[in-house]
Amino acid sequence: MAQEVRGVIAPGKNEPVRLETILVPDPGPGEAVVKIQTCGVCHTDLHYKQGGINDDFPFLLGHEAAGVVESVGSGVTDVAPGDFVILNWRAVCGQCRACLRGRPQYCFDTHNARQKMTLKDGTELSPALGIGAFADKTLVAAGQCTKVDPEIAPAAAGLLGCGVMAGMGAALNTGGVARGDAVAVIGCGGVGDAAVMGARLAGAAKIIAVDIDDRKLETARSMGATHTVNSRSTDPVEAIRELTGGFGADVVIEAVGHPETYRQAFYARDLAGTVVLVGVPTPEMTLELPLLDVFGRGGALKSSWYGDCLPSRDFPMLVDLHLQGRIDLEAFVTETIGIEDVEQAFARMHAGDVLRSVVTL
Repeated sequence: MAQEVRGVIAPGKNEPVRLETILVPDPGPGEAVVKIQTCGVCHTDLHYKQGGINDDFPFLLGHEAAGVVESVGSGVTDVAPGDFVILNWRAVCGQCRACLRGRPQYCFDTHNARQKMTLKDGTELSPALGIGAFADKTLVAAGQCTKVDPEIAPAAAGLLGCGVMAGMGAALNTGGVARGDAVAVIGCGGVGDAAVMGARLAGAAKIIAVDIDDRKLETARSMGATHTVNSRSTDPVEAIRELTGGFGADVVIEAVGHPETYRQAFYARDLAGTVVLVGVPTPEMTLELPLLDVFGRGGALKSSWYGDCLPSRDFPMLVDLHLQGRIDLEAFVTETIGIEDVEQAFARMHAGDVLRSVVTL
């Protein structure tokens, strides 16, 4: 029998979010119902609200979440009721060409729950990233549940479900930051700061944080940045080159998703260096670079999807590192809020007043 729970929906493009009663069906084959404990307020949810992802309104927002498995459908063996899990949006299929080549972190056929959650009048909801976790409970594919050590605080754990994993993975997985590297991170919101933390964990010798907000630069220092550059008053390319002996950084991580900051990243890297795009552009954005420069500078231009993570591998590892005191995931939690406060949290996020607001349920 379907359960009635509270959920935050985006009813239409740029309309204020609403707290509604939603119906969560019992899990079918390969599905799980998860009782949500925490869910971070992520820019991706704002993109859904603004119509920047698609127009499949109404959306059930929220995806950066942790909770406890309440029930599972037939055929589910990896998780069981009572397991503490982080939700992910990369439920690996095991059968696509990427998986069969041994690259499941690039799975091209990730899947979600087949059943739909609905409003009381039967209107079907589109869950953000196939999760929809601004809700007391949500229905997901069981493969979207990653079991981790329950000793970690749920507010910290849930952030691995999107932003923190995207940033750390951009450094550790996509960028391949190595001991002694010089790394620059352009854009120091939650994802950029996570990239800073990942570069520090990898042993980078120099980590240069770039932003236009001194508050964000100070936070980046607390995450491990060795140098900061305010690009509102200083040319970031010249500053990064000056800090790296005139050469540029070995790895530059662009966490904004804008053509101008991407060009800065491109020219701020050393010859044969790597640029990693983890910031998400909007559909109308285009990029123009001299093809001779692309050829002549060598190296690699990469995009990072979800930090190129494999949740079953990376989430438990990062949770363990946090519990060992080697990384501080709780540093990303600026405030905890109620489920009725999501609209106000979007405004604070847009103003740059928070690293992460986390809904607690």
